[in-house]
Amino acid sequence: MSILPKGSGKSHQTSALIAGFAAFTTWGLIPIYWKQLQSVPATEILANRFVWTILFLICLLTWQRRWTEVKANLKSRHAILYCLASGFAISGNWLLFIWAVNAGRVIETSLGYFMTPLVNVLLGALFLRERLTRLQLTSVLLATLGVLYLTFGYGRFPWVAICLCTTFGFYGLLRKKSGTAPIPGLFFETALLAPLAIAYLIYLETTGTLAFGRAGWWMSILLISTGVVTAVPLLWFGYAARHLRLTTLGFLQYLSPTGSFFLGVFLYHEPFTRDHLITFSLIWIAIGIFTWEAITRWRSSRVRRAFEEAVCETPV
Repeated sequence: MSILPKGSGKSHQTSALIAGFAAFTTWGLIPIYWKQLQSVPATEILANRFVWTILFLICLLTWQRRWTEVKANLKSRHAILYCLASGFAISGNWLLFIWAVNAGRVIETSLGYFMTPLVNVLLGALFLRERLTRLQLTSVLLATLGVLYLTFGYGRFPWVAICLCTTFGFYGLLRKKSGTAPIPGLFFETALLAPLAIAYLIYLETTGTLAFGRAGWWMSILLISTGVVTAVPLLWFGYAARHLRLTTLGFLQYLSPTGSFFLGVFLYHEPFTRDHLITFSLIWIAIGIFTWEAITRWRSSRVRRAFEEAVCETPV
């Protein structure tokens, strides 16, 4: 089975795979980075992330000469409204993720991102009228069963996981509806909310509670680099998405929560009980069913397309 989409050159195979691995591996290991900023409040980290990401994107868009795309989107009220909404969705996701990592709940964040593809399918059915197949519905029900088991068996509702997968799911839905490309779209999201971030940082400075510049030069460098940490993996992902098949990307995306899961269990030694194991097992079974169904549908559509092309080329 080829990992490249039709029309993609073989020379891009290795570089696209490397880019995909780099993007999802970075997202999986990023809790290590946020742990270095543990002494800084999550709200200030988020504000810095917006400010330094927008500056990085300005340089990037200038280098790529893509300001014409930004100007075209600026004329669309539809794109601006959806980017504003997606900006609030991703800011909530970022804030919760940073807080959860530094609160010692890395395992729960991995559970949330394992569930994200299933939430995407559910949102597509609810808002885009995409029909759920029986296997997709089975996957969603298994994931729901896993969450309920953890809630009643472990005695705590996994609200971090639920909020992460829900906010990221709605973010993807809103970005899809906005019709903007990844980099210009991210620029719009950060640009629309950057004034709030700057105002918040100014407020912290006036109250003498701003960590940037006061917590040492190394901490300030880490805060500045949040822009690079945000944008660079998205560049890698965008390149991989252009040159790899969606099924390949589907497999690669599980590198991220897998990395976070292993960090939480083996590096940070967070509690992992029998109830956690049962919940994760149900989620992993659901993901297996979901992935197998997606590959089966892709193969059948490929065979059907090849048959139709052969029929069209047969002389009458």
